[in-house]
Amino acid sequence: MMRISSRLPILVAVACGIVMIGRQVDAEPTKATMPDISKLVHYTTVTRGEVTEHIMTTREAIEAVKAGKPVPNGTHFALVDYREGKVFRYFIMEKGAGWGEEYDENRRTGDWQFQWFKPDGTINAAENTARCQSCHSSRADREFLYTFNDIRRFEFE
Repeated sequence: MMRISSRLPILVAVACGIVMIGRQVDAEPTKATMPDISKLVHYTTVTRGEVTEHIMTTREAIEAVKAGKPVPNGTHFALVDYREGKVFRYFIMEKGAGWGEEYDENRRTGDWQFQWFKPDGTINAAENTARCQSCHSSRADREFLYTFNDIRRFEFE
């Protein structure tokens, strides 16, 4: 009995460490905020099976991409994920000066940070933003955007 009780603090510390490491896989707080969707320009729609994604950003970001300039700091990109005709979630990318410095170089996506939001605009803690950075890192030559060419082709009404 003495043997187990003397190891109990170590076992508790290890268990807590595992739980804390596991929590880091979930969403982490980032600087990306939920924008006012009504102020963004819808420039493309992507359909993946039963999922429809409306993608939007600011007029200034579209103009910058079309002019071959960097997307300005403070820009939001929003992917509005619809399922069965209802908003399922929002995926937000936001760019800020120096924001990339908060991440290791192998995880950095320029100065973009990412966040998932629920339909009510609250952070979705079940989503992992490291996964977003991993995928978007392959688009470094296109401002980390998968829809870069869609923006270039977009025509304002």
